[in-house]
Amino acid sequence: MRRRLARELAVQSLYQLEMNEVTSVDAIAHVVEEAQTEDEGQLTRERDQIATPAVQELVEGTVAHKRQIDGLLSDYLKGWQMDRLSRVDRQILRLAAYEMVFRDDVPPKVVVNEAIEMAKHFGTDESGKFVNGVLGKMIKDLDTLRKPESAPEA
Repeated sequence: MRRRLARELAVQSLYQLEMNEVTSVDAIAHVVEEAQTEDEGQLTRERDQIATPAVQELVEGTVAHKRQIDGLLSDYLKGWQMDRLSRVDRQILRLAAYEMVFRDDVPPKVVVNEAIEMAKHFGTDESGKFVNGVLGKMIKDLDTLRKPESAPEA
């Protein structure tokens, strides 16, 4: 399963979590089932078999660090508040922040580029630029953000 597909399904799952107040397991199951049956974005091409554990890892990691991620993002949202963002942009930013700050298996520039592409696809005309602006500022401070005091919550 490509990471892009896992990210897209993770963002959709995070959106489901926030909209419907369901568990992460239920949100992921719903999104994966929908992707497998509707093939809206040609997600179920033969070479793109959907691996729920990859989606689950992204969703649960983001949820586990949500409070810390929101705090970080708030510092980079000049003139914006987290609760005033579109739900789609908010989930994309949360997932990207999780991958950049709490994981080291993906280059940060790749995370930013993937987030921009998802914002263009799922968000408004301005979402790509907005996500790029926020994550572009965050990536400059990444070494500081990854220090032990920024480590995952216990």
